[in-house]
Amino acid sequence: MVDIQVGDLVVRKSHGGDIVFKVVDIFVDDSAQTHCVLKGLHLRLMADSPIDDLQRIAAEDLRNEIVRMEGMHNDTLKRVMVRRSREREQVELRRSEATKKFSFFDLPGRVLHLDGDEEYLKMCLKTYSQLNVQAEGRWIEEAKQAEVVLDLLDEIRPDILVLTGHDALVGNGKKDLSDLNNYRNSKHFVAAVKKARTFEPSRDDLVIFAGACQSHFEAILSSGANFASSPNRIFIHAYDPVFIAEKVAFTPINKTVDVSDAITASVTGVDGVGGLETRGKFRLGMPKTPIR
Repeated sequence: MVDIQVGDLVVRKSHGGDIVFKVVDIFVDDSAQTHCVLKGLHLRLMADSPIDDLQRIAAEDLRNEIVRMEGMHNDTLKRVMVRRSREREQVELRRSEATKKFSFFDLPGRVLHLDGDEEYLKMCLKTYSQLNVQAEGRWIEEAKQAEVVLDLLDEIRPDILVLTGHDALVGNGKKDLSDLNNYRNSKHFVAAVKKARTFEPSRDDLVIFAGACQSHFEAILSSGANFASSPNRIFIHAYDPVFIAEKVAFTPINKTVDVSDAITASVTGVDGVGGLETRGKFRLGMPKTPIR
């Protein structure tokens, strides 16, 4: 048997080593075959695999994967900052002569982010900080998010709610994509969104992103989300929810978030995330109090 341990970084031989996973559990099934539970290193995917189908990733390959993913992340950050700079220039051009003597301050939308993966949550919170988005994060497994979301909404009063973690199509063979039971966690995201909508029914007053890899996009949107994954049942990146939330947080309150722009702001794009027209959450204030 292959010597694989919990915590090892591996790829699946049968899939051509296309995705790097971390082994989070090892178990023996009813037929005495050893399996591993896998978590995507950068993709919001959970999977099971026979241990014999796995091989540890070589150090050089891991280094290349990390460099590639960090490059994608940094490129997206740069695009966001360029967009914001351009938007601020437009604001300055529209200011009247009477207001140009006053300085403005920014009030972007606030985020509450519930994530079923502690490591991903830490990555996302770091990225929110880099993007100057005020965000509160809680590590809550997907099946329990519906139980806690009302209390957290009442405590934190966010403008934007993110419900994410891991998901996947389960079972073998041809699957009915309309059946929630064929998804690992989509039913939990649906339940959490429905609970959140009992707190705030309006899609403009509370903006919700929900879902993970291969999630039931249509069911999550129908339950009350503004944005969801995954229209084409593909894998989404760990940072996709962050960049969608950032676009909403920094779109002016008197404007509608351009859905295509929001999707383009994500790492995965239109195959991985989608949504509805939604009012932005960004406000300008004046005057800015001078620091003494």
